[in-house]
Amino acid sequence: MRAYVTGGSGFVGRNLIQRLRARGDEVRALARSDASARAVEAAGAVAVPGDLADAEALQAGLAGCDCLFHSAAEVSDWGDPQKFHRINVLGTERVLEAARAAGVPRFVHVSTEAVLCDGGPLDHVDESHPYPEQPLALYPATKAEAERRVLAANSETLATVVVRPRLIWGAGDTSLLPGFVAAVHAGKFAWINGGRFPVSITHVGNVCEGLLLAAERGRGGEVYFLSDGAPVELRKFMQDLLVTQGLDPGERELPLWLARAIAASGALLWRRLPLPGQPPLTPLALWLMSQSVTVNDSKAREQLGYRGQISYDAGMAELSRPARAE
Repeated sequence: MRAYVTGGSGFVGRNLIQRLRARGDEVRALARSDASARAVEAAGAVAVPGDLADAEALQAGLAGCDCLFHSAAEVSDWGDPQKFHRINVLGTERVLEAARAAGVPRFVHVSTEAVLCDGGPLDHVDESHPYPEQPLALYPATKAEAERRVLAANSETLATVVVRPRLIWGAGDTSLLPGFVAAVHAGKFAWINGGRFPVSITHVGNVCEGLLLAAERGRGGEVYFLSDGAPVELRKFMQDLLVTQGLDPGERELPLWLARAIAASGALLWRRLPLPGQPPLTPLALWLMSQSVTVNDSKAREQLGYRGQISYDAGMAELSRPARAE
């Protein structure tokens, strides 16, 4: 396969490029900066200069490609509304237009379970679960709108498939684990609502497995959840992650009522004043840390043949190797 990847310098993108190259595929990756170009080239792709707003560069790079994997996104839990819309919504629309113009037959969109987030728990949800009327934050709102556009673009000439991995983790993570590590080092880590509730997680290797299967077997116009299988307790998962880095998160807890008050007041202050940076606890981070979120990935297992081949123990062992080496 000749594949094209957006967001190739990111956590999922780098791993996907390596997986594609390992099986002999030719890979091109959009690179908006010299640093991005170096990252995608190190992963094994040919860097294509440009960005999501550069229709000409997108179309030229896509010429002759069999599949486009769109993983570029603004994934912050706080930020400028215009930036979220420009990257997650308009960027996706431009990539879709370029794929149609270049005659690319397959489009695989990397999404998230957060598109269903309204602030409450999600228990064993599947792909039939509706989008919320009032999304909790900019990230889920704009990713949901991007999904809608991807699904609406499905046609006889361009099969569009949406993949929703839940809570991506693994070696080389640039957001989830580093954020936890920074909080522990700063003495700001606390368990919200005890952390003793089930969550679905997806190792980055299993995400790549699902994306490749979606490219080969995914049905146009369909959505597929991915996970590692049975849910795990959030507290155990986070403790195990931090132990791989030689850290102890401690036992300090923050009551849910107080966490909600901090998140709500912080969001209000930062929006109205506005203040630099972001609130100490955003509504999206509170949602992630305070309640159960589990998904049903049986559709991917039945229709795609997805297995989630990297186990919890294997993923943790891989993460612990650098800490042990030190």
